[in-house]
Amino acid sequence: MPSLIEHIDAIARREQRDVLYLEFHPQRRELVRGYRYLFDEQRERLLQWLDANGHPWRLCGPYADGSGMQPYLGQVYVATAYDASLPSYRQLRDHLELPNGNMRLSGVRFYLMPLKMADQNAAHDAPGFWEA
Repeated sequence: MPSLIEHIDAIARREQRDVLYLEFHPQRRELVRGYRYLFDEQRERLLQWLDANGHPWRLCGPYADGSGMQPYLGQVYVATAYDASLPSYRQLRDHLELPNGNMRLSGVRFYLMPLKMADQNAAHDAPGFWEA
């Protein structure tokens, strides 16, 4: 069944704050074609960890770069606030990253979408922008 998956920048604009998201697919374009997020066991384990540890999440698309629609590759928006003073954020960060900032889990990327960057796409929110 088709579903609407918002771009991460649209989520940041709606929330009016910097937001966190995760990517799992290969970064090299030639490998993306064979990636199937539904069969990514590491992605599934991480989503289960998010659920078990009280980190709400939902599907999201990548930053809308204006070059056309991109396929959904398993990205997720994590609703945990980006604030190092919050225990929930620190728990998430520490699960995902090593103390030096490198990712703890290979094949997982942890990103921040700054509201300032997301606002560059504010025109995308206009009615009819995405209609052909």
